[in-house]
Amino acid sequence: MPANPAHSALDDVQGIAFGVTMAALGMHILTHMGFVTGQSAGLAVLLSHVTGIAFPITYFMVSFPFLGLAWKRKGARFAVKTLITTTALSVMVAILPNWLELGRIEPGLAACLFGMLFGIAGLAVVRHGGSFGGLSVLWLEVQDRTGFQAGYAQLLSDIAIFGLAALILPPTVLGWSFLGAAVFALFMAVNHRRDRYVVT
Repeated sequence: MPANPAHSALDDVQGIAFGVTMAALGMHILTHMGFVTGQSAGLAVLLSHVTGIAFPITYFMVSFPFLGLAWKRKGARFAVKTLITTTALSVMVAILPNWLELGRIEPGLAACLFGMLFGIAGLAVVRHGGSFGGLSVLWLEVQDRTGFQAGYAQLLSDIAIFGLAALILPPTVLGWSFLGAAVFALFMAVNHRRDRYVVT
């Protein structure tokens, strides 16, 4: 089997730019619908609800503290790409409503759209050596230190986020939010496989 050629700098730029654009569109739909999700984005949505601070700012606030862990785990290149990605995403989420005004969207369609957009965005960024940062890096560190599996830690944190969301969101909104998170998780489970694609 031939080795996969390494990504060029241009490959990485276009891949990360595509990922950021898809993620920003997904977040635009999510915030437009008043949904929540898991991981760092979900925590940022909750902070925005509680504090009144704009979502792009809370997202960057949640993501930034984990850059040190990203550097420790995967090196400077990964950490720098993650910083660029999270910064670009925060900026694009802030300006996208000025470029794209959303109207009525069926909640089920909106949930599926943001789940798929998050999924393809995460896949694009990871395949080009970056990430959207946040809690997943922390749970990998916990796994290394304690042996408690990162996947279970992520699941527990998502349950906690949805539990907190249940205190402030109507049950129907929470249900649609859960559908979107499930679509995202399924997309990543099916497509983010080392036997199908090797990051170089």
